[in-house]
Amino acid sequence: MSDDAAPPESLMPYEAWAEEALREVAIRAIERAAAEGLPGEHHFYLTFRTDHPGTSIPGHLKARYPQEITIVLQHQFEDLNVDRAAARFSVTLYFGGVPSRLVVPFGALTMFHDPHVRFGLRFPVTGADAPPPFEDVPEEETRPAEEDAPPAPPAAAQVVSLDAFRRKPAKES
Repeated sequence: MSDDAAPPESLMPYEAWAEEALREVAIRAIERAAAEGLPGEHHFYLTFRTDHPGTSIPGHLKARYPQEITIVLQHQFEDLNVDRAAARFSVTLYFGGVPSRLVVPFGALTMFHDPHVRFGLRFPVTGADAPPPFEDVPEEETRPAEEDAPPAPPAAAQVVSLDAFRRKPAKES
């Protein structure tokens, strides 16, 4: 028998179980932040599909981010709740100083990252009506939400544009 032979198709859903277990890690972290706040310098980057069934965000955010958005939970946020029965979390964040309530099904999460400890997870979108995978989304629609918005109040959780951290070419004099 050759080692090059393809393994047999599994009749056990190992990949689904592993995915479920990893998603549970993110849910527990959000749940703990909801109950106790974020300890120390921990903060979360959460990327989710805005077009996933059950996702609820204000119209102005949906217009800017029709497929995906990244939010940051750091320092202060309001009314962070995890509803396991409904399989979703909700939070109020400030965009341009205006409070916005976001409701996110667990299945809409595509990424969880805690940069303080360099821990991150990526997820496929789940659900019967799941949109195309992350890789099919044009780059301009996957950027975080604060690109051109005025800064939020310093005490509020905010969405940060990753473009601010990219090198810009030097201008010639």
